[in-house]
Amino acid sequence: MSIVAAFLVPGSPLPMLRPDNLPWGRIAAGLQRAARALAAARPDVLLVYSTQWLAVLDELWLTRPECAGVHVDENWYEFGDLPYRVRVDTELAHACVAATRRIGVQSKGVDYDGFPIDSGTIVAQHFLDAEARVPIVAAANNLYHSPEQTEQLGALAAQLAHEQGKRAAVIGIGGLSGSILRDEIDIRADRIARTEDDQWNRRVLDLIERADVAGLRAVLPQFRAEARADMGFKHFSWLLGALGGRFYGARTHAYGPVYGSGAAVVEFTL
Repeated sequence: MSIVAAFLVPGSPLPMLRPDNLPWGRIAAGLQRAARALAAARPDVLLVYSTQWLAVLDELWLTRPECAGVHVDENWYEFGDLPYRVRVDTELAHACVAATRRIGVQSKGVDYDGFPIDSGTIVAQHFLDAEARVPIVAAANNLYHSPEQTEQLGALAAQLAHEQGKRAAVIGIGGLSGSILRDEIDIRADRIARTEDDQWNRRVLDLIERADVAGLRAVLPQFRAEARADMGFKHFSWLLGALGGRFYGARTHAYGPVYGSGAAVVEFTL
């Protein structure tokens, strides 16, 4: 496989909108460190999966050559707007649409002006490649897909990038524990909502850092259930599929809360 870099990054817009707030600023700083590592890897394309781009029928892929505009997050609109510009590797995206039938998945391309790009994709683009120098291939989070199906999609996207001779970086966009704080808080005192969630987050990050894939596969069903993992942690399944189920370690650039939920910036060792 031609995977030259891999990252797990949060999709919350709070570190982008309020990096001056220390708990979220730490996440923003971790994303900036990941951006430098990504640039050093010199990818030709970014293989992106965001838990916040939701699909309910077919698997969707961005196929419009360029998308630009201003997005208003449906949850955190009071903190500001999210301007964005993304470029798409249409050759690879169309290949993904055509090839998913191999794994029993029906796909469609999305190509129209004003399509509502999700917050997670925008946040990752803002921090990792603000000038949109590298085109992306973006896959939706189909709510009916299992982690295993998502892993197959990641593997397929990576294989097609390899067949096209492209150096690819794979990016899984989403959080860790999913519980948020339900009451208005002093954002300077943000914290993980539950002690149990923090313990789970740290356990999973430790397994990732040690590249214990077997251990991860064993505990992820419990993590998903007990920590209410963001969309079943399927963004990690996308990564794992693209990496062929193997990596050699990882570095956590940042870990902390985003209004109670867990967020981490992780760079994988390949």
